[in-house]
Amino acid sequence: MQSPQMSALLDDPAALHEWWQRVTANGTPLVEPWRDDSQLVTFLWRGSARSTRVWWGLDVPLERMRGNDLWYATRVLPSDLSTAYCLVHDGVETLPRDASGRGPAHLDAHNPARLRFPADPGDPGDHDVWVSALTLPDAPPEPWLAPRPGVSPGELTRAPFGREVVVYQPAGTPAAGLPVLVVFDGWVAREVQHVPAVLDNLIAAGEIPPLVALFVSSHAADRDDELSPAGAMPGFVTGELLPWARTTLEAGLDARANMITGASRGGLTAAHIALTAPGNFGAVISQSGSFWWPGEAPGQLIREVARRPLADVRFYLDVGIFETFPAPGGAPSQIDMNRAMRDALRKRGYSVTYAEYSGGHDYVNWRRTFADGLIAVAGVRA
Repeated sequence: MQSPQMSALLDDPAALHEWWQRVTANGTPLVEPWRDDSQLVTFLWRGSARSTRVWWGLDVPLERMRGNDLWYATRVLPSDLSTAYCLVHDGVETLPRDASGRGPAHLDAHNPARLRFPADPGDPGDHDVWVSALTLPDAPPEPWLAPRPGVSPGELTRAPFGREVVVYQPAGTPAAGLPVLVVFDGWVAREVQHVPAVLDNLIAAGEIPPLVALFVSSHAADRDDELSPAGAMPGFVTGELLPWARTTLEAGLDARANMITGASRGGLTAAHIALTAPGNFGAVISQSGSFWWPGEAPGQLIREVARRPLADVRFYLDVGIFETFPAPGGAPSQIDMNRAMRDALRKRGYSVTYAEYSGGHDYVNWRRTFADGLIAVAGVRA
């Protein structure tokens, strides 16, 4: 499918200079109405490379226009799409570390919508990451994300562990007797997903009861090893973190009210802990959970669902419709494995709320759908 604006240029390549000035003045990518709740989106870049792709939330190879340095690709995309992406060249698959719009991996320089993922100051192996954002006209709103006037922010304090654990306590509410929410990738959850503000707003609006959140961080170098059923995180959560919360904060005493959440490998590990230690948690929020794990024998946790006794655990699972690429080791895609996990849980008798959003494997969507997950498993009407 060809964009009308691109068709005009292809008919008259000599007009490239004037055309480029006009379209970049309005920003890129080009977005044009199509039909059936969809849009024509044209990604553009000018420069020298052997190959160029839009990468991360979408994976779109660009074609070079004959006789000049313009690279382009047009796709029909759903009007409710929201995602993050960058431009990569010559086989590179890394996210940009600056906002320059240059290099082997860089932002879309003419797209003013961009997000910075700040480096965790407590992680010597972490660094800033930048992405361009694509939000099409019917993308869902983010009503819970920003601090609201009149809503007092919860208190954040550090817990005394050898790793970073930050405790959230709602404003004006003692921790004693409250349920616990364990949140993996704690730094990103606080700084990118804005989970504290989401909790403030949902509690103030009466959508969820007050709770204590425990944000657990992992260093980049250790994350993949820690956040897996075979890693150190399950033992830390059940053997140290929750006992500390119960003893020191007097929170988390009612296991069924406790929740555990994570994205990607964090979602996998959250589900594993709740299934294998059901006396600690009554609900799981898994966002794009890596249920393909382990790569050499994909779907181990899915197979375990049928073998384990049915536990009193509620699940919220979501995944992006563009998460169709093979997982590590050639394992099935995230969307295929999340559907398989959903089916296995429901067949076993678990309560599962399941959603597929228009987007990819990215925090642009997870920061919004996290509130959906909380309302589904902990809301006053859940």
